[in-house]
Amino acid sequence: MQLNPDERPGLPIAKFESMLKTDDVYFFDSEDFEDIIHHYLNNGKVSLAKKAIKIGLEQHPDSIELKLLDIEVLVFENKLEQAEQLLDTLQLLDNSNEEIYVQRANIFSKKDNHEGAVELLKKALDLSNDSFDIYSLLGMEYLFLDDYEMAKQSFQQCVSFDAQDYSSLYNVVYCFEFLEDYEGAIHYLNDYLERNPYCEVAWHQLGKLYFVKKMYKEALSAFDFAIISDDRFIGAYFEKGKVLEKLGKYNEAIENYETTISIDDPTSHAYLRIGKCHEKLNNDDLAKYYFYHTVHEDPLLDKGWLAITNFYYRKEDYAKALYYINKAINIDEENPVYWKKCAKINTVLKKYDEADFAYKQSVDLGNYELDTWTSWANVMVLNKDLDSASQILSQGLEFYPEKAELKYKLAGVHVLTNNLTKAKNYLYEALKTDAKKVTILKEEFPQLYNMEWIKNIISEF
Repeated sequence: MQLNPDERPGLPIAKFESMLKTDDVYFFDSEDFEDIIHHYLNNGKVSLAKKAIKIGLEQHPDSIELKLLDIEVLVFENKLEQAEQLLDTLQLLDNSNEEIYVQRANIFSKKDNHEGAVELLKKALDLSNDSFDIYSLLGMEYLFLDDYEMAKQSFQQCVSFDAQDYSSLYNVVYCFEFLEDYEGAIHYLNDYLERNPYCEVAWHQLGKLYFVKKMYKEALSAFDFAIISDDRFIGAYFEKGKVLEKLGKYNEAIENYETTISIDDPTSHAYLRIGKCHEKLNNDDLAKYYFYHTVHEDPLLDKGWLAITNFYYRKEDYAKALYYINKAINIDEENPVYWKKCAKINTVLKKYDEADFAYKQSVDLGNYELDTWTSWANVMVLNKDLDSASQILSQGLEFYPEKAELKYKLAGVHVLTNNLTKAKNYLYEALKTDAKKVTILKEEFPQLYNMEWIKNIISEF
């Protein structure tokens, strides 16, 4: 099992590195080599770890622990066949060594045989006196298998061994969230905090759960306790700001976001939230100032460009809105949200060809939302391209076969193209699906709604 390199002094590492520089050969006991190798592996210095393994095995050729570290590196480098051969040899010498089963489990995991890895790790648990790391590996294997209940239980074991194992604590909460057991997660964290009342990580996670449950008062208290536990905990200030926004306390929210900037380098997310708060407070100049800072800090943050675009869109300054969304597209032309926003702006500006192109780009990039199809079809009707409108609505119907909106629109478009048979069929289908939404026909095709034959069909429902 992996040792803690801090448990032994750093002298062997310094001595080993001195040996490498001078080409002298120093003797180390096997435990020193283990510490040296773990130190290099923990710091990502694999080549130095391999040198230490080679020299260590030359000095201690019968050391099973050093051979296991050699196998660990082979597994890391995906030399799985070689690792398995060495494990076969080791297992003949020591069949009760849990690390042999751990390394076999790692190989199984690399081969995507996660069920097999779980069984091997369970065997390792039976043999181990120190099962902390094994439970952590077991939890990860269960995550690969989408078994979040068992993963949760495994990570809970890790936390019970070491209350400061925050990685496992995060994983426990993640499993609760995936299982949508928010109440269970809240209960677990409150129980944990009874034993560890000054754990800022747990308070932070608890606050986020309360936020999801819209328990804003409790969330504020949790984030306050996180800040009391660590007054430089940026995440707690940021999340507290989000809660205050929900409560309409925008000035207080701004103070918390500004605190995150004063503690560490400013982030685009903090600038964005401050800008949103100023926009709510009708501080337009400050809102624009922070939105500009957002995209300057991170030009790839789509929320920043959308914030500027939406700011001008709401002000009905469509020319500027179009300017900024085009800038965003120039930076990331594969963002379907940008193209959809571009289409909406061009529609308002009556640039129907440009809107058509933008909607097509958005769909080609994977935006299949219902209102994308309906809005795109509306543009084609306005552009008097009824055949394209019909094709778009039919394509949308493939994604949403039970949506009456698409069927009413298709009925209206087919009336306009004098394809009355198809119009009647789609009208019947729409009325069967949702008769209440017949108002769509009245709102979007008022000239057709009063036609006698249409009235007769509607009266049947």
